[in-house]
Amino acid sequence: MLFSETVFAKRMYRLVDQYGNTLFSDQVPVEQSKDRRELLSPSARILEVTEKAKTKEQIEIDKHLAELRKEEEKLIARQKVNDNALLLTYHSKEELYTALKLKMQVFENQKKSLLTSLKALNKQLQDQQKLAASYERDGDKIPPKLLEDIKSSQDQIQRLNNSLIANSDKQILVRNEFNADIERYLFLTQSTKKPVPSSKVPSIRQANALGLFYCENDHQCNKAWELARTFVNLHSTTKPDVYNDKLIMNRPPAVDTDISLSLSRIAISENDYQLFLDIHCHDSSVGEELCSSQKVKELRYSFRSYVNDALSRSTQQ
Repeated sequence: MLFSETVFAKRMYRLVDQYGNTLFSDQVPVEQSKDRRELLSPSARILEVTEKAKTKEQIEIDKHLAELRKEEEKLIARQKVNDNALLLTYHSKEELYTALKLKMQVFENQKKSLLTSLKALNKQLQDQQKLAASYERDGDKIPPKLLEDIKSSQDQIQRLNNSLIANSDKQILVRNEFNADIERYLFLTQSTKKPVPSSKVPSIRQANALGLFYCENDHQCNKAWELARTFVNLHSTTKPDVYNDKLIMNRPPAVDTDISLSLSRIAISENDYQLFLDIHCHDSSVGEELCSSQKVKELRYSFRSYVNDALSRSTQQ
């Protein structure tokens, strides 16, 4: 639709009514004072945009987003502190592997000590039970002290078994934490070397495993951010929730089969960034199993190549 400049001689607004029809007026009707409108120049150029007044619910949503952004910034800062501590503590991957080996040896020594004590207590309990049985065969009453000793041995055996389970659980936890630190260390030390050949960036196995994409510059990072947003929405079974220049997040998993993806833009230096993809599952045994499945691992691995392939296609267009 064309309008001559005479039509726009006065202040002219472009509005959209409740039925979706576009209206032009030199005044804003009272009933549309809270709706979105555009102030136009005589040549129909947009001079000013007044957004639709926010509802109470939208204000609450904005407040929630602000809180999420604040928490995300804390996570980013914490990650940076952890990364710096990791790089300051260890100067090579060999040091990390050595530290892991020493930690595991401590757990193995504790396990051996517990098993030795457990063996001795089991033997002690067997002897006590044999003695109690001999009293019963002779028709005598089992002395109260012997019964107390049997109960004490059983309690000690139970405590030792609990300690063995705790030792094993702690060993697994520490090993997993060290493996994560090793993966992170390898990525940090490989991805921050200058210069990094562009052909090698997408092939870093550790980055694939962690769901990380390293940006070479701001322009590439901004493009990658939009492409990654498509990836997040494509593979999440939950609806989009948060989107800004630091965080992309879909709604939390509601059922066991849900997969919710989030993406954080993390600064690793003043001019360098990495995009971190995280995958969330329902807080249940089935959800935990899903998040540790091969399906989710392959999804995380595919992220880096997806962004690189999409970037390559965009440069060819």
